[in-house]
Amino acid sequence: MALRSSKGDGSAGSWNRGTGKADFNAKRKKKVAEIHQALNSDPTDVAALRRMAISEGGLLTDEIRCQVWPKLLNVNSNEPAPESRKDLRHMSKDYQQVLLDVRRSLRRFPPGMPDEQREGLQEELIDIILLILDRNPQLHYYQGYHDIVVTFLLVVGERLATSLVEKLSTHHLRDFMDPTMDNTKHILNYLMPIIDQVNPELHDFMQSAEVGTIFALSWLITWFGHVLSDFRHVVRLYDFFLACHPLMPIYFAAVIVLYREQEVLDCDCDMASVHHLLSQIPQDLPYETLISRAGDLFVQFPPSELAREAAAQQEAERTAASTFKDFELASAQQRPDMVLRQRFRGLLRPEARTKDVLTKPRTNRFVKLAVMGLTVALGAAALAVVKSALEWAPKFQLQLFP
Repeated sequence: MALRSSKGDGSAGSWNRGTGKADFNAKRKKKVAEIHQALNSDPTDVAALRRMAISEGGLLTDEIRCQVWPKLLNVNSNEPAPESRKDLRHMSKDYQQVLLDVRRSLRRFPPGMPDEQREGLQEELIDIILLILDRNPQLHYYQGYHDIVVTFLLVVGERLATSLVEKLSTHHLRDFMDPTMDNTKHILNYLMPIIDQVNPELHDFMQSAEVGTIFALSWLITWFGHVLSDFRHVVRLYDFFLACHPLMPIYFAAVIVLYREQEVLDCDCDMASVHHLLSQIPQDLPYETLISRAGDLFVQFPPSELAREAAAQQEAERTAASTFKDFELASAQQRPDMVLRQRFRGLLRPEARTKDVLTKPRTNRFVKLAVMGLTVALGAAALAVVKSALEWAPKFQLQLFP
């Protein structure tokens, strides 16, 4: 049962603006029927559900998300949630930090929610996080994790949120929950190669400004939950990300930067100016257009083709000690990564390159994205940096979902 109002869906506004009311209602009704048909198939047609989550409008309502999100994560929604130990708050080394973060999360709850209800949900949020960390000692809490957990809590409730976030934490989010930032930095290193493939001029400008990728850190580690004020847009993106490859959030980050090309090029070519612009994400983005664009880019430039460039950036980063002061200046403007900043070392300074511009998008994007999301789950070692950048390639843990 969803805990917030479902009068608006994840992107109904943007979908409705592009069509008449009658057409919109017909499209919506047709999609709802297709989703239920996939859910009622024996076995469940998970590939079709992924296509529905990716395509225009996403999963439409929280009631549908309660049924589909578990299927996308291969979680049995009928199983009881794991039980928490009574002394967990006293025993957990992360309790104080989690408590501080949750207390600061007021804006993540629906406006007008009664204080008593919100405070109850905040207590549930703390319990979910501590239970997952207790059951998975290999996972390390990071500031921003609570932004992801609260999204699931508000959509599916405490019991199901615990199971879904635990699965997500050991797969899609696994690299963010390492004891060091190495894998998170490596994922960020995909951002500039994607931009370079599409718009070399913008890439070169950002490289000249030495802006790095710190501005996108909170986007990535919270799946944009921390930086978007409209919850409808947050859950629409979660539909998309849950149905796709774990690296899709970095592709979406790239299309936001590409969309703001002219704003960036109009900036002074220095780190402070460009970082300030990009760290202030617009709230009126054309989400459906950007989701479609991110899907196109993933199909055209899959991670395997960008891996060498990302690894080369990681290698270049190791010699960029002189940029640490710039990093401190940039990261001081950004939340929720205070703890991460203490572990993050250095900015990216890859060499400028020239690439061909984006070619015509391939067809059958939704099918390809659904297949990629269906067959690939990311493990902690998937993006580890190896000795030779030229020989580096991501190693994905294959997992077939029923």
